[in-house]
Amino acid sequence: MELRELEAFVAVATELHFGRAAARLHVGTPTLSELIRRLERELGTTLFTRTTRRVTLTASGAELLMRARTILDEVAMARAAVRRIGAGEGGVVRVGIAPPVAPTLAPHLMKGFTDKAPNVSVELQRMWLPDLVRALADGRIDVAITSGLVDDGPGTVNEVFCAEPLLVGLRPDHRLAFETTIKLDNVADDVLGLAPPDLFPAWALAQHQALNWAGIEPPTVLLHETDLAAARWMDQPDVDWILLVPSLASAHTGTVIRPVEPLQLVPFTLQWKPSRANTSAVGRLVSTALEMDLPEGWYRPPGHSKHG
Repeated sequence: MELRELEAFVAVATELHFGRAAARLHVGTPTLSELIRRLERELGTTLFTRTTRRVTLTASGAELLMRARTILDEVAMARAAVRRIGAGEGGVVRVGIAPPVAPTLAPHLMKGFTDKAPNVSVELQRMWLPDLVRALADGRIDVAITSGLVDDGPGTVNEVFCAEPLLVGLRPDHRLAFETTIKLDNVADDVLGLAPPDLFPAWALAQHQALNWAGIEPPTVLLHETDLAAARWMDQPDVDWILLVPSLASAHTGTVIRPVEPLQLVPFTLQWKPSRANTSAVGRLVSTALEMDLPEGWYRPPGHSKHG
């Protein structure tokens, strides 16, 4: 039984006239009659009673009409769904994010993408950086977003698509607390508290990269009993200062927070594997991330298509 035969049958059963049904399907009447005869042979029963004046459904025909309409409706819905997915208007995108992405960037991206593609389901997963890299490599996620620069894996496309300004957090009694901006050279001899790599590997990587780019090697200790924002860092008396970005700074109350001079940016990297982008929705999310308006206070990195 072919869909074309069912479509022909439903047309005749609806019109109860071969000529009108043929015109509706844009086929010749002989072709339509042959489709109906073929269907009747396949089913081993007569579907229509034909006279010179009228066409009526048999009992078998009436039973088939109810089921055929259901089948054709399901096929039409399946075609529409496949077209939506093929056009990036439907489907599922699995996005893995490192913790520094979660406070501001992830909600902003998800809202922008949902507005553009309301029928696409996004499965958002928070993951540590090593898990994020493995999940992208083995296809458990479609897109990864993390802070800092990460190495390109086989078949992986990396794009630094946005950045936050680097900030310094000081104690209120620090000698530079009354400065409006901080030059990192001026705190290079003070003890810096860093995020533990086993707790926050993505943020720890971004912090180490920031120090390398600044060209300083301050004495460091690992922060303990801390959250991602290190809101309780001053409970650790051996720490003089910390590194922050604005999306993590809101958790602080007593910390004196100052921008770095000159401006230094902490990059955020988007990763995906084109070979594993099995729906157009994945490409659509990537395009949205690369082209979206950024949250207030964020930057496009130099060289990006929308920089400036």
